[in-house]
Amino acid sequence: MADDLKRFLYKKLPSVEGLHAIVVSDRDGVPVIKVANDNAPEHALRPGFLSTFALATDQGSKLGLSKNKSIICYYNTYQVFILFLGCSVQSFTSGSEFHSQQQCQHRINCQPRKGTCSIV
Repeated sequence: MADDLKRFLYKKLPSVEGLHAIVVSDRDGVPVIKVANDNAPEHALRPGFLSTFALATDQGSKLGLSKNKSIICYYNTYQVFILFLGCSVQSFTSGSEFHSQQQCQHRINCQPRKGTCSIV
């Protein structure tokens, strides 16, 4: 199933203009599935970088704020959209010119029992 999802995401990655990487990880930042093209910044795909956002949202919830559903981070040359879904985290890395509203509309919709996946 994981190999099928990885193949599916590699096929879909070029169809979303400006998208460089998709990483599905656990809340500790350990990647379960990682697909990226040559333009993806390497440090944005590392577990230490990925775990930072889950930790920040957990700390915010301890201060009485509700948990984030998503975070968008803008950097000089790229941006990262992080979507929290239960115990998994989906990270989408794109170029700085990518329209973040368009990025927010993408998420990976998997139905393990049916064995189907799609980018919604």
